[in-house]
Amino acid sequence: MNMKVDLCGVTLKNPVMTASGTFGSGGEYSEFVDLNRLGAVVTKGVANVPWEGNPTPRIAEVYGGMLNAIGLQNPGVDVFIERDIPFLKKMDTRIIVNVCGHTTEEYLAVVERLSDQPVDLLEINISCPNVKEGGIAFGQDPKLVEKITESIKKVARQPVIMKLSPNVTDITEMARAAEAGGADALSLINTITGMKIDVRSRRFALANRTGGLSGPAVHPVAVRMVYQTAQAVKLPIIGMGGIMTAEDAIEMILAGATAVSVGTANFTSPHATETILDGIRSYMEEYQIEDIKELIGAVRDA
Repeated sequence: MNMKVDLCGVTLKNPVMTASGTFGSGGEYSEFVDLNRLGAVVTKGVANVPWEGNPTPRIAEVYGGMLNAIGLQNPGVDVFIERDIPFLKKMDTRIIVNVCGHTTEEYLAVVERLSDQPVDLLEINISCPNVKEGGIAFGQDPKLVEKITESIKKVARQPVIMKLSPNVTDITEMARAAEAGGADALSLINTITGMKIDVRSRRFALANRTGGLSGPAVHPVAVRMVYQTAQAVKLPIIGMGGIMTAEDAIEMILAGATAVSVGTANFTSPHATETILDGIRSYMEEYQIEDIKELIGAVRDA
């Protein structure tokens, strides 16, 4: 049985990876999860300098998931290179670095700094607010998506994955823009903007007022967007959004994803990635699937 997948020229031993921001950079979970079993570890967002993130409270539980407004708190690329890469290199797994920034120049600074580092792929988080464009997220304007993708591709030594925001009218417009800019792959979806109010105190549950909704509630939206994107572009897709079980992961693959990222489920169970991987293997055995590639985009009409 073959579970290997090809992600823009990089071979993963299986399609299961972690979702950025839910797994640290692997060290926090290494006593619970055998990282060597995973197709890849996707790190928390890395910026050119340390980010403090948003004020607390920054997390709130909601129906079918959670809201977070962490604000991409991270220690910066220098600490990441010195501390996290050496740890991850001890593991037999691919390393995907999630990159964030407030300006194109900030993104480029991180990408250039990582150019000679032993990491396999870069995932560019374009849900960050573009401070030079009045705070709109890079990923909400197709012209900006194409432009930043093109700029990053000029300096990147590793394949570039553009992580798309679902907070748009037409996800395929953003996907095509990223493809036109030269992206090697896409990952989607990032969180959906939401809000929670504590009716007793009559206050916002999050200091930031709004936050990113993740968990099972967003899964059907994510599956729909992965399917639409797979029909619109020729790039490999990493599907994510509310994957809690192997069935959820297989659904993403059938919709057109080459690989899947597990996020919020890690908070429910630190063993989630391994459980999902085992479940995919069991499914393949049950349905006599010899190669995982047979499932990619294999959905049929009702």
